[in-house]
Amino acid sequence: MSTLRIGVVGIGGMGGSHAMQIAGGNVPGTELTAVCDVNPDRLTWAREALSEKARPFQTDEALVASGLVDAVIIATPHYDHPPIAMRALERGLHVLTEKPAGVYTRQVRQMNEAAARSGRVFAIMFQQRTCPEHRKMKDLVDSGELGPVTRTAWIVTAWFRSQSYYDSGGWRATWAGEGGGVLVNQCPHSIDLWQWIAGMPRRVRAWCRFGKHHDIEVEDDVTAFVEYESGATGVFVTTTGESPGTNRFEIAGDRGKLVLEDGRLTFHRTRVPVAQFNRAFTGGFGEPECWKCDVPVHGPAEGHLGIMKDWVRAIRTGSTLLAPGVEGIRSLEISNAMLLSTWIDDWVQIPVDEDLFYAKLQERIASSARRKKSDGDRTMDVAKSF
Repeated sequence: MSTLRIGVVGIGGMGGSHAMQIAGGNVPGTELTAVCDVNPDRLTWAREALSEKARPFQTDEALVASGLVDAVIIATPHYDHPPIAMRALERGLHVLTEKPAGVYTRQVRQMNEAAARSGRVFAIMFQQRTCPEHRKMKDLVDSGELGPVTRTAWIVTAWFRSQSYYDSGGWRATWAGEGGGVLVNQCPHSIDLWQWIAGMPRRVRAWCRFGKHHDIEVEDDVTAFVEYESGATGVFVTTTGESPGTNRFEIAGDRGKLVLEDGRLTFHRTRVPVAQFNRAFTGGFGEPECWKCDVPVHGPAEGHLGIMKDWVRAIRTGSTLLAPGVEGIRSLEISNAMLLSTWIDDWVQIPVDEDLFYAKLQERIASSARRKKSDGDRTMDVAKSF
């Protein structure tokens, strides 16, 4: 294949970084041939900072119809990811979208269906999957080394955000602008890793608190319980209002417990399976002998650049994607279920009721502040958000 021509839709902080990586030659076999943003200042920046070959566009429709690109990277506000992706896929372009896949599962399911029809390579920017400790943790679960999973617990509260962060843009922390808070902004990676490593739950019961720590509309504090098809249970806790925060992920199984914290993976391995010990032990008080093992992990965490390289490699060689775009709906199923569980004050089954969630979301969008931004950025409109 000749050089892959890439366009970046949305060249704010994240999209601008992706464009710089491509223009700088850090993604082999590619060239940056187009960029798009509704903000004229960003297009001015692009003319000065990026390749002269990167033609600027003000709409994604014009970019995907230009004939200048073979593939696009989408780095726009959340609501825009599915419609832009679908327009690109329908034009026969390969797509890499930023997280989250979208705001509600009905929209994302339609995007996945468009990807399947297109036959193009569709990936999502779940760069945390490139971290060696996450891949090793998944390997230990998938290989059976841990035994059947009995419990998962992730406390990820190291997301502190100040009020000034939320005040920096009128679209931030509004139902109309972002479609949610910590679950769709900070936590998609954690929720993706949770299900990627431990599997999808079958039902969710959650308590989301809206504006508990900040003057915002959306959730900034969440505690959720889940149940898996196997009967295993799990808990997920997150917030943007706690400092110092914690980031500790535990998975308990029949052969012990995996703990990931501060970048270190520890395997508390039982000498015999717990279930076997329970059946055989007759001494009253006692528990299996346990070995605390620091699990070695190797290789760099390539992050965003690693996902871009993986996507390009799949386009060029047909290799298997590390982060297929169609898998983006899984973490969204969980976060949608957490919000819906809070709104209806009950357990929610997965897959989530798409129509009910959409209706509840629209109620909140209708009363959203849609705050005007004081920094010159535009007001978000869910119907015309990019």
